[in-house]
Amino acid sequence: MMTLSLALRNLFRNPRRSLTTLLAMVLGLMAVLLLGGFIRDITYQLQSDYVRRTGHLQVQRSGYFLYGSGNPSAYGIPRYERVLSRLQHDAVLAPMLVVATPILQFGGIAGNFAAGISRTVYVSGVIGEDQSLMAEWNEHQRRMLRPHMTLAGSAPDAAVIGIGVGRVLGLCAALAIPDCRSVAEPAASAGGSSLPGDIASLAESTRTAPTPGSDSQTRIEILATNAHGAPNVVTAEVLKAEFQGIKELDDVYVGLHLAHAQRLVFGREAPQVTAIALQLKHTEDMPAARARIAAVFAENGERDLEVIDYETLSPFYGQTLSMFGVIFGFVSVLIGAVVLFTISNTMSMTVVERTVEIGTVRALGIRRRGIRWMFLAEGIVLGTAACLLGTVSSIAVAWAVNSLGLTWTPPARIEPVPLAVLIVGEYWMIFASAAGLVAVASLSAMLPAMRASRMNIVDALRHA
Repeated sequence: MMTLSLALRNLFRNPRRSLTTLLAMVLGLMAVLLLGGFIRDITYQLQSDYVRRTGHLQVQRSGYFLYGSGNPSAYGIPRYERVLSRLQHDAVLAPMLVVATPILQFGGIAGNFAAGISRTVYVSGVIGEDQSLMAEWNEHQRRMLRPHMTLAGSAPDAAVIGIGVGRVLGLCAALAIPDCRSVAEPAASAGGSSLPGDIASLAESTRTAPTPGSDSQTRIEILATNAHGAPNVVTAEVLKAEFQGIKELDDVYVGLHLAHAQRLVFGREAPQVTAIALQLKHTEDMPAARARIAAVFAENGERDLEVIDYETLSPFYGQTLSMFGVIFGFVSVLIGAVVLFTISNTMSMTVVERTVEIGTVRALGIRRRGIRWMFLAEGIVLGTAACLLGTVSSIAVAWAVNSLGLTWTPPARIEPVPLAVLIVGEYWMIFASAAGLVAVASLSAMLPAMRASRMNIVDALRHA
């Protein structure tokens, strides 16, 4: 206790130098914490985006993830209602679930044949009400700019498309798509239909009753291969073109009601789905939920099903976190090096100035170990003070940034997302950063302390 008291008094002997060193350490810790808080916010935003869209876990047929995207009917889950019911009513799994919902995804061609335009698309058949429930997931209480539109409560033949799809199909005016060039519509054929004859006959065989008040200017046809490899067509009424978060997805996305999508792929045969999405209340429940799902499948002999988490489904998520982890580590090492040399220089100057004092206390009987601990204690006190001030200052700056309501546009997106810095509640990050700073401060003081302890008593007393 006496050593720490002396260390604190010694630091005040040259307050300007001690304050400059302390300020450098505080700024270094603030830089680390603010960068870490920004990365943590990005992590939560990405996680929330993927969990709202795909769920935490997806049940799929074995091999679908690697090979099934080109042939969903071959990797569909037959009698999926039975599997879904088991998961929803399992006594262990049910308390963890927010929603369990079937999904059918496949590739196709969407056409605005009134304008003579078509393009390849990626169709997602969902249950609108479940989709709405999944979109509300916000475990980390992150600020959302606007919710995405879902198909809940819409007509059976309704669709939501990506803005990129709407631009290519020339639905600019009808859907009020910004930065979009309208396409002139060609005259209808002599038979009164704007569809090619073969597609028109297919569409007519699967056409549902027209939606009251529907607008032909927002109607598209979707062509896909059915379970037997033959082409099939359905008509959809586009409710809205909406940005899907990532431009690559936005350029191909078409969302349909599950029954409408199943009619396109399976026709009058027993419908299937390509996945069952499971969204959990808490992300930390993923290991337990996954283990329970595997146990349920084993009990019922369903060995052809597998469980895939959202990180595997979205490799971009893991790659992004890895990149930011490398950046955070690199910046932390650089700041640590600056702090190390700053403190080392300060302590070296202190040793030189107090050479006679070191010789005096050594002559009074203080051992070398006591001298080392005296200077080491000064480094620890300086590091601890910097941790307290740096943490409080970082929290204050983060609060100010979060209160401004700023936005930014991350890579691969074309619309802004909320910008925030998360420090409050991230106790492990705060503790690790603070402990690292104290360790660097102690290491910086170690070499000058060892040099001071090795001084010859007579030479130290004769130092001018």
